[in-house]
Amino acid sequence: MSADEEQRLARVALTWLAEPGTRAVHRLVERLGPVATLDLLLDGGSSDGWLHTTVAARSAAGDARAVAAEALERADRLGARLVTPDDEEWPARVAGLSALHLPDVSRRVDGETAPPLCFWVRGSWPLGEALERSVAVVGARAATGYGQHVATELGYGLAERDWTVVSGGAFGIDAAAHRGALNAGGLTVAVLACGLDRPYPMGNAGLFDRIADTGLLVSEWPPGAEPLRPRFLIRNRVIAGGTLGTVVVEASARSGATQTARRAIYANRVAMVVPGPVTSAMSVGTHEFLREFPKARLVTGVAHVLEEVGRIGTDLAPLARGPQRPADTLDDDARSLLEALPRRGAMGVDRLAARAGVDVRTALRKLSLLEELSMVVRRDDGYALPPPAKPKREKRATAATETPSSA
Repeated sequence: MSADEEQRLARVALTWLAEPGTRAVHRLVERLGPVATLDLLLDGGSSDGWLHTTVAARSAAGDARAVAAEALERADRLGARLVTPDDEEWPARVAGLSALHLPDVSRRVDGETAPPLCFWVRGSWPLGEALERSVAVVGARAATGYGQHVATELGYGLAERDWTVVSGGAFGIDAAAHRGALNAGGLTVAVLACGLDRPYPMGNAGLFDRIADTGLLVSEWPPGAEPLRPRFLIRNRVIAGGTLGTVVVEASARSGATQTARRAIYANRVAMVVPGPVTSAMSVGTHEFLREFPKARLVTGVAHVLEEVGRIGTDLAPLARGPQRPADTLDDDARSLLEALPRRGAMGVDRLAARAGVDVRTALRKLSLLEELSMVVRRDDGYALPPPAKPKREKRATAATETPSSA
């Protein structure tokens, strides 16, 4: 076995011995390299009590190197590949997870947020290239029709503008975002919390196959790994740290989607939230997140998202404006004269000028302009508003009934 193959095997074995994101393992790999770290842990040399116990328990279930070799063979049969930091397609942005430290940590899963040791990838796109211009769109599994519509529009619009849409492949918002990107003919990446051969949820198996055909399925866990509950939070740090920003479309009061956005905030990424009805239980989490994190940005569509993650000066969202009316182009004097006209009947120039607070000469000049714009009409007794336009009557198509002639 070559030195490169040995290192790759060691990274897989380490991911099996301790869950991805374990900081103690990452620090050892950074200092000693994957092979020496594996030897150290298997010899019981870790000074971390929890890690020592975990490695001993996993080692009792099998030989780490043998398990890793079997995982590589299984991935090869699946058509998947292993990607490590030594490969050209490694996504450099995930290195930023080294700086991700969540405050007030009470659970181990919130403290173990180190960068990945390796990825399992299914799909033809280079992983680093796929994540270079990427936005995560996440949210509730029990999404409302409103949420699914917004997520689909975001997925479609981002993909249409050559942005990669990243999500977790779950029911609801995740699936809607993936499908929106696929329908636009764009690139989408599903980051799973289990082995690539055990996609979860199984109800999205067809969706996962579509994603693998044109995009990427990605996981830190080797083939065969089960979708255990803590693994979803471990996975979420990759979604948050591997993209330029995270959009939460809908989230309940206790939601993994807001945990992803929280990780984005502390990884110095952009966290964005789509507002929902205040009466919706599926928007409680998003609204509370906006209240808790002033840095989070409220977005209502693709233009807002691109303004947050796009290039400065290029991807600015247009200001929201109502429909422009003819009176919007008038200056103050002309608008004052228009407002001074009675709703019914006409008014002479002298009286109209006094009422508008302008001199007669200005009134005559502005009234001529308003007349050219068909906003006033001149009568013998002064000026008046034009009569309201009569609604056009639609001609009803009447079918002529013919009486058949008798024989």
